[in-house]
Amino acid sequence: MKINLVTHRTLKCCICKKNGASIGCVAPRCKRSYHFPCGLQRECIFQFTGNFASFCWNHRPVQITSNNYKESLPCTICLEFIQPIPSYNVLRSPCCKNAWFHRDCLQVQAINAGVFFFRCTICNNSDIFQKEMLRMGIHIPEKDASWELEENAYQELLQHHEHCDVRRCRCKEGRDYNAPDSKWEIKLCQCCGSSGTHLACSSLRSWEQNWECLECRGIIYNSGEFRKAKKHVLPNSNNVGITDCLLEESSPKLPRQSPGSQSKDLLRQGSKFRRNVSTLLIELGFQIKKKTKRLYINKANIWNSALDGFRNKNFNPLYAIEVAYVIENDNFGSEQPGSKQEFLSLLMQHLENSSLFEGSLSKNLSLNSQALKENLYYEAGKMVAISLVHGGPSPGFFSKTLFNCLVYGPENTQPILDDVSDFDVAQIIIRINTTTTVADLKSVVNECSNYLEFIGCLRLITTLSDKYMLVKDILVYHVIQRVQEPFESFKQGLKALGVLEKIQAYPEAFCSILCHKPDSLSAKILSDLFTVHTLPDVKALGFWNSYLQAVEDGKSTTTMEDILIFATGCSSIPPAGFKPTPSIECLHMDFPVGNKCSNCLAIPITNTYKEFQENMDFAIRNTLRLEKEKNSHYIGH
Repeated sequence: MKINLVTHRTLKCCICKKNGASIGCVAPRCKRSYHFPCGLQRECIFQFTGNFASFCWNHRPVQITSNNYKESLPCTICLEFIQPIPSYNVLRSPCCKNAWFHRDCLQVQAINAGVFFFRCTICNNSDIFQKEMLRMGIHIPEKDASWELEENAYQELLQHHEHCDVRRCRCKEGRDYNAPDSKWEIKLCQCCGSSGTHLACSSLRSWEQNWECLECRGIIYNSGEFRKAKKHVLPNSNNVGITDCLLEESSPKLPRQSPGSQSKDLLRQGSKFRRNVSTLLIELGFQIKKKTKRLYINKANIWNSALDGFRNKNFNPLYAIEVAYVIENDNFGSEQPGSKQEFLSLLMQHLENSSLFEGSLSKNLSLNSQALKENLYYEAGKMVAISLVHGGPSPGFFSKTLFNCLVYGPENTQPILDDVSDFDVAQIIIRINTTTTVADLKSVVNECSNYLEFIGCLRLITTLSDKYMLVKDILVYHVIQRVQEPFESFKQGLKALGVLEKIQAYPEAFCSILCHKPDSLSAKILSDLFTVHTLPDVKALGFWNSYLQAVEDGKSTTTMEDILIFATGCSSIPPAGFKPTPSIECLHMDFPVGNKCSNCLAIPITNTYKEFQENMDFAIRNTLRLEKEKNSHYIGH
């Protein structure tokens, strides 16, 4: 940088015309002098290296490129698009042909990164990159990066995760207790390092034994590194009262987050939508072969006809299913094409109301010796698996206790009072739990001694707190141990098509469809669900949308579920979606027609909306009423 030490007070700035221009252009025969701020404003270049040369706007160094770019390219720092033509404000990387920058973006990055971390944002080259940027007037301070100078910037890296994160921690000292070289030593997940467990809480024999948290195990399972999902052990805890019988949610993580937990969060966020239950079932459906197997179903006896079809030696759940309804009272034994999704929907309805399950809304397995002898629990589990993978509805009536037994094992599940459907047993539990003195407790136990002795739960009462363990023992026996054989049989059936493995790998996703009924339908959901494949009648489609809104507002005798059943045979959208996609066509006729095999709804073209609504209500209401009267005698039998 040429500085006029003697005459700078009298030299005038060629930009602002004021005295004190101490900097001059180093180009030979160039007489321009200027102030530093004025030079920056006039786009002069000041090199902060070597002799600290300064160049005026006419003699400043330029970058030469042989490529002619027709389209704009993003600045690789701020990502705003710029015209890729070298200029004072636009610079090109010397090591990456397609890397362009704003001068201001580069200068800010250089000041923050310092000489040790300032490099090309694309290839990480520092030597060539810094040399060129210094030539083009970028100031690179000789200092450490700003993020390295921040106090305690990496303090969290020094923190070690010491917390038991399993659902049910057995350590009486708490989840944060860590005793090395004992069964209460905390072992971290070998994949993410941000979840831990006491050795005893996950039945680990030694610290050297590998352990993965539930989230990482699901990711590993999906990657195909192992085929079978392991159980997530939830050890029992002592002195659990009746109000504490629900399985607790996954314990909250500590407020801090280590880099391992951040990595795991990214994995979970990245797979959150890919791994929803719909996607999981569609993936399971990929194993279905093109070869078809026809099932002959009698709607008047759907359970037995389904059993006959599934037990047929030629039936394979990997084959695509076709349904043919056998027409009753037909001397010729004729048949008509049936809807697979309607059949599976009726089958799940029958299963929900069958004697294989007990309970009102949330159901557990019952103890039916005849069904056990006929292996019906196994068939029920296989039916659920087939329905889920072949595009049918989900059960939606499993209790949380039954679901937890399937995922975590009966030995790690604690039932609750709502699981008891037997009125007498429920009364015994309530009486025991509501006692307030040891004398009252002993009195109740003496009254029920025969029952307690029969189920192996009779115990010596010494303190009032003994009632909690007694209640726990009764619940475990009645809900779990009593139906151990039916449960194992049902579980084996659910393994069909790999469904149980997926449930154990992704319990949160499957809990939403196995333990809960689908959300209510709305006018928007149905409007979006049905697509128009043929050239529509605009007026009829307008009537259709108005009709859906009227049904939602309660201004019609039908419901949203009635419309869906009329068109597809299902009262809700299956978890894996409809196949084929429901569609609408407008036809010149008096009443609507639903084709459940193709999920097609033909709506009438009418002159007025009133006529449209009356015809829709009449056809849907009466069609469903006749079908219900025809089939009602077999539901629940």
